[in-house]
Amino acid sequence: MRDRTERPPRPSAHRPAGRRRAVPAAAAVAVGLLTAGVLAPPAVSAPRPDTVRQRLDALVRDDGLPAALASVRDRAGRTRTYTAGVGDLSTGAKVPADGQVRIGSTTKTFTAVVVLQLVGEGRIELDATVDTYLPGLVRGEGIDGRLVTVRQLLQHTSGLPEYEGDVDDALRRHRYLEPRDILDIALRHKSEFAPGAKFGYSSTNYLLAGLIVQKVTGRPLAEEVDRRVIRRIGLRHTSFPAPGDMTIREAHPLGYQVDSAGAPPRDTTEIDPSPAWAAGQMISTNADLNQFFTALLDGRLLPAAQLAQMRATVPIGDSGAGYGLGIISRPLSCGGVYWGHGGDIPGYESRGGVTDEGRAASITVTSVPSDFAVTERLEVAVDAALCG
Repeated sequence: MRDRTERPPRPSAHRPAGRRRAVPAAAAVAVGLLTAGVLAPPAVSAPRPDTVRQRLDALVRDDGLPAALASVRDRAGRTRTYTAGVGDLSTGAKVPADGQVRIGSTTKTFTAVVVLQLVGEGRIELDATVDTYLPGLVRGEGIDGRLVTVRQLLQHTSGLPEYEGDVDDALRRHRYLEPRDILDIALRHKSEFAPGAKFGYSSTNYLLAGLIVQKVTGRPLAEEVDRRVIRRIGLRHTSFPAPGDMTIREAHPLGYQVDSAGAPPRDTTEIDPSPAWAAGQMISTNADLNQFFTALLDGRLLPAAQLAQMRATVPIGDSGAGYGLGIISRPLSCGGVYWGHGGDIPGYESRGGVTDEGRAASITVTSVPSDFAVTERLEVAVDAALCG
């Protein structure tokens, strides 16, 4: 229905100019009010800008990222899907709506859920040491598995060194690594600090958490994640790639890496994610991640006691964020916090989570920015989606 604009009436053609009929003052006021009501155009509010769309477009246009894609879910379960940029720089192909991506360290939350389910079943104790389940395995300079607890692994307070700096692109593209191979790489380094002394992010923690799951259950970690999480809540586009699988099987945007300033983006879509394993191997979509974090915070994956333990956080520096047991709380500009986990792996960077009120948002860009300021703008886009 279009807006109507009324024109004021013209003077009558047969009425002599300069002669006007007198009108009582009260009647004139009434006519004026009536005329204002009829003739004034209806107020039309400007459409509210879509800040998520604006921020995704800016990540592509201003920050030079090949593509960005997002899924935003409101409290009623209604979902909006966004794309920006191109899914293939060589062909200009569109970004698939809600395409599959590598989710990197968001895998850690899936691994933590499985560990905490086993805690609820009485098969793992959070304050038991790593040696309780993997006796004699974790030894190194300043490193002793008899002093590190499962809780410290999940909360990154173990002091165990990071191994990811030793895993280069050539290794990811050409070699499959067993979890024990990765552990050998990690244990070449000395401990970062005494167990429990502070927070220090290290994927080595989740490598060991995955090994504990396998030792306790007698089954591969990927199988346990699939059975206990993916199939349990119906994540149709989420998977833990099989050994040697370097592909993303469903529709997806290509992932890229820029090796140096001014260098052209290089396609890194097909890699062997095995070095990331329990800390970062999985593939999913933004909509599936929203479904996962919503189900998790709704209590559909963990008993209340274990969910409460998961949400007990330690500070991440002075950022205002906190790290729980495989999950991060971040403050929102509109008040409160959201719960989720980000992930980086060559070709893809993701951020997102869910509020206590049930809003969810996940956003992925198809290159890991070298400038952390770009990542901060990605996090601002998540904030805009959850506060909108």
